[in-house]
Amino acid sequence: MKNTKRSPIKDKPLRNPGQSLDEQWNDLVYDKIFAPIVMALFLVLFAGLEWWRYFFPQQSSPVLGSAIALLGIGYATLRFWRTWPQIHSLRQGLEGEKAVGQYLEQLRQNGYQVFHDVIGTDFNVDHVLIGPAGVFTIETKTFSKRPSTDAKVIFDGERIVVDGQEPDRDPVIQARAQATWLRELLVRSTGHKFSVWPVILFPGWWVEQSKDSKREVWVLEPKALPGFLTHAPEIMAARKYN
Repeated sequence: MKNTKRSPIKDKPLRNPGQSLDEQWNDLVYDKIFAPIVMALFLVLFAGLEWWRYFFPQQSSPVLGSAIALLGIGYATLRFWRTWPQIHSLRQGLEGEKAVGQYLEQLRQNGYQVFHDVIGTDFNVDHVLIGPAGVFTIETKTFSKRPSTDAKVIFDGERIVVDGQEPDRDPVIQARAQATWLRELLVRSTGHKFSVWPVILFPGWWVEQSKDSKREVWVLEPKALPGFLTHAPEIMAARKYN
């Protein structure tokens, strides 16, 4: 008999903060570390069986099995050594996105809608914030700090320097591209043009910037975001009543 039942859920569930990084982390751990370790354990077991046969009546030589096991262990160790920095970076980024996402959730009481891990074409937007002050794309950057008392982020309007060094990928270019993508998506989906403001958040960092640098891109520590939103004009509210 044909099954005519179907799920009552029509829409896909909203994504969680840092879900893309979480998926990347899981894939990396299972593909690059878990699988080689399992293979190495299997080869060790194989070598152990060969040694068992060597010490007991069966005529066998464990040398070949031991050599294969050692090769497997070496391979697993090499994969772990090469992959660990990337795993650590993904884990740190995931923790940063989750922390920022939980912080943004508090803005719902101020009339904001929060969307996490919005998927684009070959990229994702960490968070999207929609409310009285407008539409915002939020990129979270979680960087480790060196043991320094004056570690800070400096933004001059075009260039970001983190603890004296420029990031490998320019966060400003990335944030602006995300805002442009969302702006075009909203035009296609709603037929209306919305201004989309790019925001870059550095959890746990002191951010130093000039007044002119705050015109096109906001570069902030997450706790400073509510203040910026409070002082921004309520363009969404104005649009509602026009």
